[in-house]
Amino acid sequence: MKTRSENFLISSELPWENPSEGITRQIMGYDGQLMLVKVVFQKGAIGYVHEHYHSQSTYVVSGKFEVMINGEKRILEAGDGFYIEPDAPHGAVCLEDGILIDTFSPVRQDFIK
Repeated sequence: MKTRSENFLISSELPWENPSEGITRQIMGYDGQLMLVKVVFQKGAIGYVHEHYHSQSTYVVSGKFEVMINGEKRILEAGDGFYIEPDAPHGAVCLEDGILIDTFSPVRQDFIK
């Protein structure tokens, strides 16, 4: 299994994955300690509640999202961000088409093919 991405990652050359309806993601770089992922949501798409042992920090590039972390919900827009501690239940509903930039530590091995 590959342990790190290439040094330069050109969006137009990278594959997109479709983890669920209305959501596509593109892995933008990783090694064993860190991963950066671009996630595009269509209005109404749901990032269902889940949890994982990774720390996650996310930046809202565009759109509007209702984000739930540990049972608390907030509406977030472009320029906002959120942090998810390991093993915290979390999810999101896209209220307006948007893009999130997710960072994970350590790398999400389950995202790498």
